[in-house]
Parts: sequence; structure tokens; C-alpha cells
Amino acid sequence: MTQQIIIYPLFLQIAISIILMFSWNNIRFQKIFSVFGSFVSVVLAGWVFYYIWTTGTQTVQAANWSAPFGITFVADTFAATLVVLTSLAGLAVSIFSAATVLKDRLRFGYFPIFHFLLLGLNGAFLTGDIFNLYVWFEIIIISSFVLITIGGEKAQLEGAVKYFTLNILASIIFLTAIAVLYGLTGSLNMADLAGKIAAVENRGLVEITAILFLIGFGIKAGVFPLYFWLPASYHTPPFAVSSIFGGLLTKVGVYALIRVFTLIFTHDPFLNDILIVVAIFTLVSGGIGALVQNNIRKVFSYLIICHIGYMIAGLGMFTEVAIAGVIFYLIHDIVVKTNLFMISGLIFRLRGSNSMRALGGLYAEWPKISLLLFIPLFSLVGIPPLSGFWPKINLIKAGFAESNYVTVAAIIFASFITLIIIAKLWAEVFWKEPQELKLKENFKFFSKSTTFKKTQIVLPIALLSIVSLYIGFGAEHIQELSARIADELVNNQGYIDTVLHAAK
Repeated sequence: MTQQIIIYPLFLQIAISIILMFSWNNIRFQKIFSVFGSFVSVVLAGWVFYYIWTTGTQTVQAANWSAPFGITFVADTFAATLVVLTSLAGLAVSIFSAATVLKDRLRFGYFPIFHFLLLGLNGAFLTGDIFNLYVWFEIIIISSFVLITIGGEKAQLEGAVKYFTLNILASIIFLTAIAVLYGLTGSLNMADLAGKIAAVENRGLVEITAILFLIGFGIKAGVFPLYFWLPASYHTPPFAVSSIFGGLLTKVGVYALIRVFTLIFTHDPFLNDILIVVAIFTLVSGGIGALVQNNIRKVFSYLIICHIGYMIAGLGMFTEVAIAGVIFYLIHDIVVKTNLFMISGLIFRLRGSNSMRALGGLYAEWPKISLLLFIPLFSLVGIPPLSGFWPKINLIKAGFAESNYVTVAAIIFASFITLIIIAKLWAEVFWKEPQELKLKENFKFFSKSTTFKKTQIVLPIALLSIVSLYIGFGAEHIQELSARIADELVNNQGYIDTVLHAAK
């Protein structure tokens, strides 16, 4: 086994996309091959993770150009973990897409673009070059724009304009920050930048550059006050698209913030204070926004924003305990948020609406499905011992250790608001008496005879629910993983040495 294995997930997604494009008109083959390719991706990602876990951080220098001059791919434990999570979410959404996305949309290249999106996500996690990170971000934006507009409905196009405009603005700010950073240091390799940026005497300019990165990545992550594009767009595309967006697209922004502020712009109290202030407002505003919504997907969209605040708060505190809490929460959040948007799709297929006021009676008619949906819904809340509980303990512990009581209060407030929101959703959707709905003439409910299609939709939800249960009940393993990643991020000399010395 060689270190070249770390770029195999990229080649696999490229291969899947090309094969699917050559099967443009064969929808049945596209469904089967996408699911098969996604399963292979999970196996390969697990292999990469095991290799990194046992051997440590590995690098690949593109075209054998030595760092810091060439394009470097780096797989540390953090990157390998996110590749695994991307493949798991990709498999679940691929199965869900095969069952729920309309054939007319599949004929416009849904599955090839879906795998290009996964390619962009994996590339962003594995790159060791700041400009190459920008390139992968552009692949993500282009792919996601196609997915959000596929079908061409009015609401989709309106949401897509907001999504694309703000993300292009984020890319412009990101590219500007890269240009300033290159002007200051003459390098684009992130490991090399870690040393060179520390030697820059003009610290004010360094802080301005860091703030540019914070704004660029903050828009993509959906932090306060840059999040308003997210709830305006995530409820418009097909449910499968919302699932992959909700689970992974904002998290790649969080990943970029973590990577940049633990490797390049480190140990700056001013920047840490800004991160904590942003986190507090994100927690509060996202929670309040979710509280006043009626549409289930809009509720989940605002909860994405709210819970991004947990991760930004931990990054701002910048201790190993806090960073471990961030990583644990990131792992939990990717799985749960992907699942929640698939749940909204399942509820729509069962009842024909996503309006909480128009729903009701789900538990009475579908008790087994309702009990399955209980797992991710209350994992999101953090009811012990479910998965959302454990990372909050780390974050609260870090807040008390730093005497950061306002942040602790914001974390507790957001947790309490989330409990109220999910309890309200459960009461309205599952326990309340069913309401009479006026539906489109061509809408088709599930019936007792559509067992296979129902299984296709429930299966990925069950898969990610099992993963959530493992994260909660096997918390000691996730805590061990999070602690190792936090140690690598806070004590980053090992990453730097591996990248810069590997080619020598």
C-alpha cells in the first residue's frame, strides 16, 4: 500500500461521473451504478481512513513537484474522517435520489453532477494548497448550482439566484484574500504559509487578510450575519439535493475555517474574539429563526445556521478540549443534517406537505417509521445518550475552563431552543390529529402496495440513523478520534513537517 491511495477517492468520483455521462439516457443504469459507485466509495474511504490512522499523515505531490512549489494533496486524520463522512452521506443520498428524484430531472444529468459535487467536496478536504482549495470550491459551486436549478421551477430559480450570487461573492472575497496572502508570503502551500505568515511583521495586514478569509468562508458556512441566502434556497430543490446540501455544503466552509485558523492564522486573541462573537450571534439568531418557521425544510435550514455556531464557538476558544468538541459536533452534524432533509422528503411523500400546520397523525398511521425518525430528530437535540449530547459537554467544559460564560450561555440557549423546536415539530407532525390537505392532482401518496419504493426511501434514513446511534452509544470511540484530530490541529508541526519534508 502506497501513499497514492489518498487521491483514489478523487479518481473514483471522476470515473463514476464519466461513466454516468456516457449512460445519459439509461436512467435505470444510472440509478444502479450511482448506488454501486457510492458503496465502493464508502469502502475505499474506509481503507484510506485505516491507512491514515495506522501510518499517520500522508502527502502526494502532483506531477512530482516538491512542496511548496507544486500542488500538494494531504490526508491527515481530519481530512480522512471527512472523506469517510462524505462517502457515507453520498451513499445514503444516492439511494434516496434513485427513489425520489423525478425521471425528467434525472434525464438532465442529475447523477453525473451529483458525483462531480462529491468530487469537489473530497478535493477540498484533501488539498494542501490554498489556491487549489479555491478551485475545488468552484467545482462545488458549479455542481451545486446545476443541482439546485435542475427541474427549472420558479422557486428553485429564485433560490438559485440567491445561492449563486452570495457564493460567487464569497469566492471573490476568498480569491482576494489568497492574492493578499501570496503577496505577503510568496507561497500558496498551507503548510509553508504556516511558517511564513508568522514571520510577517505587519500584523495588522495579516489580521485583515484573516478577516477576509473569515468573511469568504463564513458566507459558505452560513454564519451570522452572512447566512440569509441559506434558508432562502435550501428548501427549493428536490429533497435529495437539500439533503446533500444540508449535510455537507456548509460543513466544507466550516472545514476551511478550521483548517485556516488552526494552521495559518493561529494564536491571535483578536481573531479568536471575533470568532466567538460571530458564534454567539449565529447560535442565537439561527435558533430564533427556526422557532418562527412553519415549513419543515425551513426549520431545518435555520437549525443548520444555529448549529454552525457550536463549531465556530469551539474554534474561537481554541483549546484542545474545545477543538475536540468541534470535531465531534462536525461528525454528528453531517450525519444528522443529511438525514433530516431526507426525513422531510419522506414526510412529504407520506402526507403531501411540509407545512407543520397542515400535518398531523403520522405516528398513528406509521408508528414504526415514526419511531425510526425519532432517532435523528432527538439526536439533533442532544438528548443523552444520543449523538448531539457529547460534543456539547466538551464545548461547555472548554467554555468554563476559559471563563467564557457568555459562550456557555449561548450554547445552552441554542440547545434549549432546539429542544423546543423539535418538540413542537413532533407534536405537530406526529401526534396531532391529521389535517385535510388540498393536494395537486398528480400527487401520489405511498400506498401499502408500494413496498419497494418505500423501502428505498426509508433505507438511507435507517442507515444514517444507525450511524447516529453508533456516534451516541459508541461515543468513546468518536471522542478518541476527535481528541486525536484536535491534537493534530492544535499541535500542527507534524502536519507541516510531513508536507514540507516528504519531498526532500
